Amino acid sequence: MDRLIYTAMTAMNAAMDRQRVTANNLANASTPGFRQEIFAVTPATLRDGSLEARAPARGNVRGAAMRAGRVVPTGNALDVALEGSALIAFQSPDRQGVVYSRRGDLRVGATGVLENGEGLAVLGETGTPITVPPGFILNIAADGTVLASDPAAGNAPPEPIGRIRLVNPEGSPLAKGIDGFLKVPTNAGGTGVLPPDLTARLTPGALEMSNVETADTLVQMIEAQRAFEQRARIIATAGELDESGSTLMALR
Repeated sequence: MDRLIYTAMTAMNAAMDRQRVTANNLANASTPGFRQEIFAVTPATLRDGSLEARAPARGNVRGAAMRAGRVVPTGNALDVALEGSALIAFQSPDRQGVVYSRRGDLRVGATGVLENGEGLAVLGETGTPITVPPGFILNIAADGTVLASDPAAGNAPPEPIGRIRLVNPEGSPLAKGIDGFLKVPTNAGGTGVLPPDLTARLTPGALEMSNVETADTLVQMIEAQRAFEQRARIIATAGELDESGSTLMALR
């Protein structure tokens, strides 16, 4: 009986994790550049020489769906929509590594660093955050070059202050961690760095929206809830069988 309960319990945990991932996808249905998380459940059969009756379920985020989202013109000079499969390199929140995203709602932060809507610093080709001189007006070219013009300089042409580090992930493994960021895993357990792609292009004045399909995600949420309820009923049934067995033993 303990085998049945333990197996059902692991399946309940996997169903709960699936609900969390689905809820996160649904919450980010309107987040620019968000990539839908893909959840997978795999059985882990216990082999000890006896009957293989136990197969605990293990669920985790397998990766992200990289299909393109809808591109919406915004007219904002700092909004950028990436073309093809290109990604923008950002400084990780702990400032110890590099993460990748297609979120292009850029802005100048309080410290003068170019960042996106999540507050992640945009990295330049040298691997360091792009810093904007105070009061300068920015424009971004199709190749990722950041152009800054000084309003006090009159009609002086804008000057480049850096180039956004655009990368192409094709041919490289991408993983989406529990923090929601795309990374390049390494054999040592850390994260790798993709080289710049000088041919990558972006569209200024536009944003690529999330690729989450709201209707499909709602269906997935209902399926995850039903799966959890089914596992709960199995545990309840196991309890009833155990009580019935104890009653029969008492009658002997």
